[in-house]
Order: sequence, then C-alpha cells, then structure tokens
Amino acid sequence: MTPATGRRTGRRLRGLFIRLVLNRKISIALGLVLLAPAIWLFAGDYAWETPVTDGLQLILGATGAALLFAGAGGRRPDWIDE
Repeated sequence: MTPATGRRTGRRLRGLFIRLVLNRKISIALGLVLLAPAIWLFAGDYAWETPVTDGLQLILGATGAALLFAGAGGRRPDWIDE
C-alpha cells in the first residue's frame, strides 16, 4: 500500500463519517443506538463490570450523545451575514 492510497482511504472514511453526521435521521438513530447501552450500563450495577466496560460505556455514551445532538441541531451556517 502506497502512502497516497492510505491517505485516500482516510479521506473516504472521513467523508463517510461527515455524511453520516449530517444526515439527521441516521445521526439521531445511531446516537440512540449507541446511547442506550451506555445508559443501561450506567443505571445497572452488575458483577461482571470492569474498568474496560466503564471505558466502553464512556465512549459509547459520548459518541451517542454527540451524534444525537448533531442530528437534533441539524446543519448550521458557517457564518451569519449581518
């Protein structure tokens, strides 16, 4: 794999994530899907919980909340002409 191929793949992946976040319905749905298990793990006190599951809970919860807020807020202009 050449360095140009790796950069191209990274750009395609970044573009995919940007399109996903800017699509309001998909962003809200994926946000809820990621946020639900994080809230479930936070609310329950399970014997099998470890620091790894706590870390996953934080990552899933933060990503889900960010996608949910991005989907609820929608697109905003880069600047406002006054």
